[in-house]
Amino acid sequence: MAKLNVNPTRMELTILKQRLSTATRGHKLLKDKQDELMRQFITLIRKNNVLRSIVEEKLTSAMQSFVMAKALLNEKFIEELVAIPPRSVELEMYQKNIMSVSVPVMNFGYDESQDTNDLKYGYLNSNSELDTSIEEMSAVMTELLELSEIEKTCQLMADEIEKTRRRVNALEYMTIPQLEETIYFIQMKLDENERANITRLMKVKDMG
Repeated sequence: MAKLNVNPTRMELTILKQRLSTATRGHKLLKDKQDELMRQFITLIRKNNVLRSIVEEKLTSAMQSFVMAKALLNEKFIEELVAIPPRSVELEMYQKNIMSVSVPVMNFGYDESQDTNDLKYGYLNSNSELDTSIEEMSAVMTELLELSEIEKTCQLMADEIEKTRRRVNALEYMTIPQLEETIYFIQMKLDENERANITRLMKVKDMG
């Protein structure tokens, strides 16, 4: 590790020792932050995997019902049915802070008085598979939104973990060793100069 290009003076030694102290404290804080980010990230990943399995299972069931309904019904009727949604929904988004990472929080709201069974089509043109498909699609929306929120949070936290890891490594393997080596070099130089001065004084004394 190459030492820093500085003058070997006592003032420079004091400055470098202060920098080393700051870098060491910064390294500890960043390492603690990295560890906590990793802990929360792993918890979220586990939650994400469980929720993804649930959502995929429900969506697969809904799509199977829809495919069956599509095979038995007039395609134009299905197109008309999905052209105008039977309910209005609201999506509220804001951010919260997790270890200095801004992550999204999404709330999916709708009028609960609009029952999922209140489907806007005539039963003569439909079948039970279509009813089931629409009900299952409606039921999974809240979990689907939660899944997207968790996955986005995981992505943002993964980016922050990588940035923090690079900063921790830069301090641990570059900045701190450079400062330590330079401090050692200056200390050796100052000790050498002090020994040389003592030797010179002793010679002067002997000559006197």
